[in-house]
Amino acid sequence: QVQLEESGGGLVQPGGSLRLSCEASGDIYILNFMGWYRQAPGKERELVARITGSGSTKYANAVKGRFTISRDKDKNTVYLEMFSLKPEDTALYYCNAEVVSGSYYAQYESEYWGQGTQVTVSS
Repeated sequence: QVQLEESGGGLVQPGGSLRLSCEASGDIYILNFMGWYRQAPGKERELVARITGSGSTKYANAVKGRFTISRDKDKNTVYLEMFSLKPEDTALYYCNAEVVSGSYYAQYESEYWGQGTQVTVSS
C-alpha cells in the first residue's frame, strides 16, 4: 500500500505563487513517476506536470514557463512550484504516482492518487 500526502494549496492573488508538495510513502520499490493533475469545476482532469525517476519532466502547455516540477528521491516527494498564477489555474490539484512495489524477484505496479489540494487564484 502506498499513500500520497499533499500539501501547499491555498488562496493566492493573480501573479502570486504557491508550492505544492506530495510525499509518497509505503511499499515503494521503484517510483516510476510522480506528477500533478488538476480539475476545475465543469472540466476534465488534466495533467499539469510529471517527473520520472530519471528526472525527465513533462508539462501541460498551459503551465510551461510558469510551473516547475521537481523531486527529492530521498523523501519520495515531488514538488510543484507555481509562479505567475492566473485565475485559470484555480482547480483541485491531485498528486499522482505510479509505483512498483515488492522486490527484485516479485513486483507489482499500481497507480495512486492523493486526496487533492485546492488552489484558488483570485483577487
